[in-house]
Amino acid sequence: MELTSEEVRHIASLARLGLTDEEVETLQAQLGDILGHVNQLNELDTGNIPPTAMVIAVQDVVAEDEPRPSFPVDVMLANAPERKGNYFRTKAVLGYET
Repeated sequence: MELTSEEVRHIASLARLGLTDEEVETLQAQLGDILGHVNQLNELDTGNIPPTAMVIAVQDVVAEDEPRPSFPVDVMLANAPERKGNYFRTKAVLGYET
């Protein structure tokens, strides 16, 4: 499957990626190959396979919930770009600032 450079640039913009012309050219071939392989799946007869079928059995792996001491606040906030007291400081999300 062949993608145009415009399609690759559109995909890159959706992923918020800035690409050079060389990267666009490389990705045209690579994404085309990937889509070609995925398109082969359309040739399989899956009419008798329920949409929720799994190849292998899946089971949840749940660890025991054991209380343990937390990390010190100063260690957790050591790399915070901004901090307010014992909290990460971020830009207002809901339109108001505290």
